[in-house]
Amino acid sequence: MMIGVPPVLGRQKNMQNPGGTPAIIWSLTSAPQAAPTMTVPVALHLIPLAGFTGLMATSAFEDFRRLIIPNGLVVGLCVLWPLHVVTAPTLTLGAAGVAALCAAAVFIGGALLFSRGLIGGGDVKLLAAATLWAGPAATLPLLVLTALIGGLLCILLVTPVGALIAALRPTLLDPSGDPKHGVNRILVPYGVAISAAALIVTIPPNFN
Repeated sequence: MMIGVPPVLGRQKNMQNPGGTPAIIWSLTSAPQAAPTMTVPVALHLIPLAGFTGLMATSAFEDFRRLIIPNGLVVGLCVLWPLHVVTAPTLTLGAAGVAALCAAAVFIGGALLFSRGLIGGGDVKLLAAATLWAGPAATLPLLVLTALIGGLLCILLVTPVGALIAALRPTLLDPSGDPKHGVNRILVPYGVAISAAALIVTIPPNFN
């Protein structure tokens, strides 16, 4: 009496690789080799953008807290900008050159306002650095948004909440060095307005 081998078992017994290894063992051991290699693409232009976001946020925080924008933050923005130019998918060298000219014009205009005591020196430098990142197409929106947000900050600072904030800040010194001349002046942290406007006009276009 002959006992037949079930068809499934028979097929498994006969399915062997050329070396004689059973099919099940061979399939398990060879699966990792047959699996396709998976790679995670890295968008390099996001690296300088992340640094830009962090430096701008820090500038806003420091200006709001101490009415000071450290020079190191502005230098960091300028150092990161060439990396942004190289890695940005839609930014050309020609546009980068025009952006540098726009930043120079904003710096000169800001310097004139600074000479009249209408804006702080740190604000001028931060706005010029922000113009580099915004580019020629977004320079005007950057300036308009900065003015609008700065106006909202002025309104906030004349409210009772603003009075409490002002009481916690250092006294603004007059160019002569006499603190009495600046006692009644409203201290507006324009670094907050500049940083917010710069993030609004710079970040979204890089994700389109």
